[in-house]
Amino acid sequence: MGLPLVSDRPLVNTKQIYDVGIVGGGLAGLSLSILLSRKGYRVCLFEKEVFPFHKVCGEYISMESWDFLIRLGLPLENWNLPRINQVNISAPNGESISEKLPLGGFGISRYKLDASLADIAKSADVEIFENTKVYDINFEEGNHRIQTSEGSFIVKIACACYGKKSNLDVKWKRKFLQQDESKNYVGVKYHVKSHLPEHEITLHNFQGGYCGISKIEDGKYCLCYLTQSDNLKNNQSSIPVMEEKILKKNPALRKLLDEVLILYEEPVTISQISFSEKTQLERHVLCIGDAAGMITPLCGNGMSMALHSSKIAAEIIPLFLENQISREEMEASYQKSWNLEFAGRLKTGRLIQRFFGKAFWSICLIRVLKPFPFLVRALIRKTHGERF
Repeated sequence: MGLPLVSDRPLVNTKQIYDVGIVGGGLAGLSLSILLSRKGYRVCLFEKEVFPFHKVCGEYISMESWDFLIRLGLPLENWNLPRINQVNISAPNGESISEKLPLGGFGISRYKLDASLADIAKSADVEIFENTKVYDINFEEGNHRIQTSEGSFIVKIACACYGKKSNLDVKWKRKFLQQDESKNYVGVKYHVKSHLPEHEITLHNFQGGYCGISKIEDGKYCLCYLTQSDNLKNNQSSIPVMEEKILKKNPALRKLLDEVLILYEEPVTISQISFSEKTQLERHVLCIGDAAGMITPLCGNGMSMALHSSKIAAEIIPLFLENQISREEMEASYQKSWNLEFAGRLKTGRLIQRFFGKAFWSICLIRVLKPFPFLVRALIRKTHGERF
């Protein structure tokens, strides 16, 4: 038996048009829902999983987001989270460079962070539909119809906050999917026990990827790595085999992987990650967070960008809902503001990534940068913003 056709499902809330419908309950979607609901708008949010749950993420957030998260209602100061102010980077041959982070950041798991934001959203009267799949979003007669496993919902504005890749991207035939599949990446994450300094984030290069580790809450560390999909494919599609034959060629990474105590029975994984340029608008749907553009993880700024993009959208959407601007003006304003804030960071991130995951070039980069620490700080600043 297959799934029933979407058209066979009963319509839900057809008499009540929501102001905003949000697809995806990650950082961008949850924070946007909170901001808009607090302004008095009726918001529905669809998440295919059930909170709390783990997801692949480096779990390091730049301090530029600290004040914003507190305003959303998170008691960050009470959680005693590790503050991170140092970065250490090693090349595949073990050569390394260490430098202070200009703004610094803090560590927190997505398991804790997303679930806490979901609780705040529910208390702010956001209608969250968990364990709900979204099949399509259609623009009809000035509104959007969101077709889900729970029926169809009518909203004035639809926002795509679903993250790195979705079935909607495939259905809409978004251009970034047309890239060479060999350029796609696989992400792998563990929570581990370690004795590394809690104020430091470490990035270890290996052929075709890099691995980061930093401390999160409750004495745990997040160990997360990104690798070209061919690395996994060429090693029996086995994560343990790939780690032994590829990652552990870096002596510093071998030492790390041999010493940590892994707390997961199985790693959390995600495939088909793309860093190609994306559009911020599809079929009159505003794309927010990773759905609009994904910065390379080595920059350590993806979570802050998702949060900041929700703030930008939450400032522009009400202008349309209050009939102060047209839909076209809203869409143009959002795209312009998004690109002014993030396009340069993404471009710099893609440039830096060309040196990472390639043994020769990453060794050269570290040797060039080591005598000039101010250059390291300059590159970090190019991929980060100010407090918002």
